[in-house]
Amino acid sequence: MTGAGSGGQPLRITEYTDPLCPWAWGAEPVFRLLRGMLDGQARWRRVYGILFDTDDDPAPDPAAETAWYAGFVREVSAHTGAPHAARLSRVAATSWPASLVAKAAEAQGEPVAGRVLRRLRESMFVAGEPADTLGLALAAARGVPGLDAVRLAADAASPEVLAAVRADHRETRDPLPEALAVTGPGPHPGTPKETADGRLRYALPTLVVTGPAGHRLVPGRQPLESCLAAVAAVAPAVRPAVQHPSPDDLLAWHRSLSGPDWALLAPGCRPPAQAVRTGTGNGPLWLHPAEAAASPWLPVSPAEVADQHRRGDGGRSSQ
Repeated sequence: MTGAGSGGQPLRITEYTDPLCPWAWGAEPVFRLLRGMLDGQARWRRVYGILFDTDDDPAPDPAAETAWYAGFVREVSAHTGAPHAARLSRVAATSWPASLVAKAAEAQGEPVAGRVLRRLRESMFVAGEPADTLGLALAAARGVPGLDAVRLAADAASPEVLAAVRADHRETRDPLPEALAVTGPGPHPGTPKETADGRLRYALPTLVVTGPAGHRLVPGRQPLESCLAAVAAVAPAVRPAVQHPSPDDLLAWHRSLSGPDWALLAPGCRPPAQAVRTGTGNGPLWLHPAEAAASPWLPVSPAEVADQHRRGDGGRSSQ
């Protein structure tokens, strides 16, 4: 569970995403499993496509827009099974700060970058308080194990990281020609989206899988089988391998797992006894005790966690 490798591999995966995108949030279980299956055999690169851009027109009625968007997120969750916040405080004003922090975290390696991105997603889909300012995005990352918070703040405000996210923004709005022909059934087949300035960008999430035999597009919401078929088509020598970590190891590595995460990563297994269970708008999320204690939206002391387990209630449940 060390994550996909980064040097000399014949397989490259580019993930077009956004920390605050509900479809990208819903794709996390599949991508977590795929990264594990390709551990050491692929270079995985995230491109932050900026779902909520600064040139979007402000809503004339923010409260009505928030109510509409909360309903949209609930509809997406009905398809993906991903948690959504019990109450969304507002629609994110912009994805730029969260993307800057996510990009800056990459300098500290995996798993720090992955855990920071997870926290940024949870700000929207667990806490209902989207990390749409630099201060909120940095606060969301607080307490991630191995994170140098001072370095993260400096890097997120640097010209280099801003230039990298601007490059991501441009790249997302320059889709491959075959992306323009994407059609298909379902609520999110991966058809490119028109932006406020009339350009087209990749649907989020989209994978571009590149290997010795070319490249394949995996747009929108796709099952694991579609991702593996793309890998086999472009890099037939790669052998994805299913890992079989214990529930305890999964919890220690990922630190935060939803119901769909458990179902895909550990089918048939129950979350371990020490997992701290917290409610969302549509089901529980399980956290490692240290993650629960460090979470900016779920403050739990070690003593409280220990007391919950003595009572045998399986961790805190909140709605």
